[in-house]
Amino acid sequence: MSVDAAPAWTMSRRLPGATVLQVVPALGDQPAARAAVNVASALLRSGARALVAGGPGMLVGQLQALGGEWVQLEGDTVNPFKLRRNGRVIGKAIERERIDIVHAYGGAAAWSARSAATQRGTLLVTTYPGAPMSGMDMAAFYQSALASGHRIITESEYAAELVIKRHAAASDQVVAIARSIDTARFDPSAVSAERMAVLNHRWGIRPGWRVVLLPGPVSPARGQMTLVDAVRILVNGGMRGVAFVMTGENGGDEGYARAIGERTAAQGIGGLVRRAGPCPDMPAAYAVADLVVVPSTEATTFDPIAAEAQAMGKPVVASEVGCLPEIVLVPPRVGDDDRTGWVTKPADPIELARALAAALTLDHAVLEAIGRRGRHFAEVTFSPTRVAAAVLAVYASLLETGR
Repeated sequence: MSVDAAPAWTMSRRLPGATVLQVVPALGDQPAARAAVNVASALLRSGARALVAGGPGMLVGQLQALGGEWVQLEGDTVNPFKLRRNGRVIGKAIERERIDIVHAYGGAAAWSARSAATQRGTLLVTTYPGAPMSGMDMAAFYQSALASGHRIITESEYAAELVIKRHAAASDQVVAIARSIDTARFDPSAVSAERMAVLNHRWGIRPGWRVVLLPGPVSPARGQMTLVDAVRILVNGGMRGVAFVMTGENGGDEGYARAIGERTAAQGIGGLVRRAGPCPDMPAAYAVADLVVVPSTEATTFDPIAAEAQAMGKPVVASEVGCLPEIVLVPPRVGDDDRTGWVTKPADPIELARALAAALTLDHAVLEAIGRRGRHFAEVTFSPTRVAAAVLAVYASLLETGR
């Protein structure tokens, strides 16, 4: 039976009354499982029926409490024999529950779901995490199944372009929907002054000093060295009263972490640049900051730090690489009155220093206004409810057109 063959029952053409099965590796506390539960909640509120298939995990109870149904599969696995068994379970569920749409998250889940959906003429949606892989390993092989969806959801426009190029997918087959972040946790109104005071004390922030925060693992890809060199330029230009705080674990490159310390000491800026290590209270860390800098040197398909910082109402200075120009809004993508930060060339300390200087010389009220725009943008783009609504719009469009 072809992918467009009619199922043995009459398929729903509207979301209310439809039955959707989402397939995830497991229902543990992982991004795909959290996204599936959020979508299940939105489906149930819309009048649809929501099933989630995957290995056991802590989110099973939450799903069932919402009114969703769990279909148990083999746990998070790339074993082809187990994935075939999962495919048979999915196929039986499609027939038994009269599934209208199957939505698979990740390559292994899509590999199991593809044949089950194709044989029964069920609509298939896939969520494509990250960027396409090269090579001939099993992960790349399973990833190819993601391109078989009637709709392929990517986490940015940048990722969508990569998927279209790699898999020769039709442009109208691929939909960019940002990954969600916890906008309730990353909310400036939810962070107390006491939590901020703890970090100010721990980081040795003097009264009246401004704070520029660079979160994330210490690695060349995150661009900490670019910031160190930019700070030296700013100090030479007369900048004073600003602390530059780097939070996060060493990214496994001890040599790079050591080089940052050596460069900081050699530049004579040890009193301004703080290596704070991992921070267990990142909402408070963002709240303490006046600016957040994301000087990445390598492209990624989504950057949660840039999204979280804006959710916390902080202007962001980021590299113009990968997905970041989509997350940090600057002219000409938006008008100057709608900007949420600045973007600079990657690995360019001079341009980074100029952007930081431009931001730090702005009036406090202007920076706050930029931060408020960032918070609004985060709420309408990255909040779990808005992301789930965007996924439901994909489902509704598929049901209406049948392909």
